Amino acid sequence: MSEQKEPLYKTAKDAIFNRFFLAVLYFTILLVLACLAIFYYLHRRIWMETDFWYPLLHFINNRKLLFFFLFWLIGVFFIFLFYWRRTLSYLVLIAEAGNRLVADDEEFIHFPEELKTLEYQMNQAKQESIKNARNAKEAEQRKNDLIVYLAHDLKTPLTSVIGYLTLLRDESEISKELQKKYIAVALEKAERLEDLINEFFEITRFNLTYLTLEKRRVNLSRMLEQIIFEFQPMFMEKNITYETFIEPDLELVCDVDKMERVFDNLLRNAVNYSFEYGRIRVQAVKKNEQRLSLTFWNTGNTIPEEKLNRIFEQFFRLDSARSSRSGGAGLGLAIAKEIVELHGGTIRAASENEVIEFILELPIEK
Repeated sequence: MSEQKEPLYKTAKDAIFNRFFLAVLYFTILLVLACLAIFYYLHRRIWMETDFWYPLLHFINNRKLLFFFLFWLIGVFFIFLFYWRRTLSYLVLIAEAGNRLVADDEEFIHFPEELKTLEYQMNQAKQESIKNARNAKEAEQRKNDLIVYLAHDLKTPLTSVIGYLTLLRDESEISKELQKKYIAVALEKAERLEDLINEFFEITRFNLTYLTLEKRRVNLSRMLEQIIFEFQPMFMEKNITYETFIEPDLELVCDVDKMERVFDNLLRNAVNYSFEYGRIRVQAVKKNEQRLSLTFWNTGNTIPEEKLNRIFEQFFRLDSARSSRSGGAGLGLAIAKEIVELHGGTIRAASENEVIEFILELPIEK
């Protein structure tokens, strides 16, 4: 379990109480020392009953503990007043800091020494809030750009479909061979339109729904082999060779449909960003009694470090110039990461020497 942070109010309360307690302790020690010094001085002097201060000092001497306690109470009362006023001033500072916490600027919040822990935590919260707001703004901008790209891409296949269907309608003397060609092109463009529309739905589903899991036991080895088999036409289209290192009869408790989507997204990503005549490798092994390790490996252009760090962000595409057909909506890896983490697993990406690699670890649930 992750360690819980102390509430902000508790750290501030402890700091103020500790200062107050130490002040009372120091005052008590000083009062005791002062009393001892005074009594030592007074006892060294010879007093006469006719001395002006003798009756008062005699009265105090007979009630030493009472007067000590009285002076101690007066001192503690003034210390309390001092720290009470100081605490009220802290409340004003914290209220002002609350306003700065939601401000757009990156100016740090500053508190007195007693509230340094509170200052640190509030500054952390502010920086996290600014970071989240910036990421949300960037994700929204990427989504808007993507929608613009997709809307623009819709025009080309739609124009082709309308054009070829118009030719089929208007050209009465067109040959059967040419008719088949026009129908084939119109069908291909219509399928392209369907892909683009599905991407619009993908964006909507990702933003409006929360993923929930319906788990059951599955033979992971057979599931991977089946998915890889279904990708063979795509491998052949790009002349990609593939190899698998999958331990037999690996079992996993998972949401099968969603986990298939993860593997589908990773394989599709491997095909799209692999070299022609490239290679793809899929490995699945039992790491230990608690976890499985899966690796999706392909040859392709090395991904720069700055892009690798953002590869699981929503609507992020490695190359914005790629066609929507090959590049997708930039949601596949983001959705894969969310599904893997919902299963209690981890996913990370690595790339060097013209190799791209995705490494997953999934818990084995009994």
